[in-house]
Amino acid sequence: MTAPTMKVEAEPASPTPTVSTTVQHHAAPKSGRRAVRRHRRGPPGGVVYARSAILLDPFTGQVLYEKNSGDAAPIASLTKLMTDLVFLEQKPDLSRSVEVTTAELSGAGRTKLRNHEMVRLEDLLHMSLMCSDNVATRVLVRESGLPPQEFLAAMNRKAMELELGGTHFVEFTGLDQRNVSTAADVARLLRVAAENPNFSAISTTRSYDFRSASRAHHVVNTNRLLYGKRYEILGGKTGFINEAGYCVATWVRAQGHDLIAVVLGAPTNATRFADVVRLVQRTITPGLVSTRS
Repeated sequence: MTAPTMKVEAEPASPTPTVSTTVQHHAAPKSGRRAVRRHRRGPPGGVVYARSAILLDPFTGQVLYEKNSGDAAPIASLTKLMTDLVFLEQKPDLSRSVEVTTAELSGAGRTKLRNHEMVRLEDLLHMSLMCSDNVATRVLVRESGLPPQEFLAAMNRKAMELELGGTHFVEFTGLDQRNVSTAADVARLLRVAAENPNFSAISTTRSYDFRSASRAHHVVNTNRLLYGKRYEILGGKTGFINEAGYCVATWVRAQGHDLIAVVLGAPTNATRFADVVRLVQRTITPGLVSTRS
């Protein structure tokens, strides 16, 4: 299946310290001009910059915040939440080594995998969930025991079973903008995926080292929230293509509260994580109430 050409997710996994580049000028303003003090504008409504978002309690389903959470939009590599869930439901032998071929490499974007490289399914699953490797994901689908069209049908059937009415998939990686969902649907999908111990363990791993039959690999997680000490992260996935913007779905435990946050269509890599932090902070701060925006 040929996907349209678009920008593939390629982002730093660990947080980069923010360095201020603002230079303060102390010279007096020119005569006749008034010095204007500029204030940075906050996000619309004071919460998120993203086009759509949701925060909910994963155990009760209570929605604590939403913004356009029912609007269907491209979800980029959040698609892999469903792809890897369906793959794991096939009960694969994760210790089995399989070959990477040109069929998976073609048009898949950036990858550390090479043609004819022999890699364990467990290692490919780490690459798919942690750094959104599209080649690894395609190999997993090929080795699932299901023909490609049956695997895709299983993804859409699973969406129907979970009552994800705004969700539809046309391929496995998220490269195609026709893979769509809503913030509310993605939150429910993450809730189900996180029940799988393999998914939970891998998606919360900061870094992972393994060796294929021919060489060593080092994988880092693209979810920046894992690298801070503010919250405990119990699961998650990032995604990006131009049409989707920057997306993230994550399960957060903060001050004894379990919360699932989904942000779709944030304008920058850093903004999606800052949006999550604002959503969580406004909820665990005493006196704040549920909001729909």
